[in-house]
Amino acid sequence: MTMPADPFANDPLDAGMGGSTATIEREEVRQEVEPGDAERFAHYVRKEKIMESAFTGEPVIALCGKVWTPGRDPEKFPVCPECKEIYNGLRPGNDKPEG
Repeated sequence: MTMPADPFANDPLDAGMGGSTATIEREEVRQEVEPGDAERFAHYVRKEKIMESAFTGEPVIALCGKVWTPGRDPEKFPVCPECKEIYNGLRPGNDKPEG
């Protein structure tokens, strides 16, 4: 049975001083779940979903369908026109008693 070749056997930085140390560098690339308008607008999402995302790091889904992980101040951006249109078309909830 033959052993696999040592990947560091021909290390040009090894001056024959015994052992060698190698550093493998990798570039971390972060990509949005769905790139696009999520960077330009503040979207409507249920408050409890925003809080859950803050704890879990999981992305949320806005009314307009955009998927992203919240992490910026929504007050600094205009409201997404699609979210606003959908929100305005929703029926009022039963939060307030009639009378």
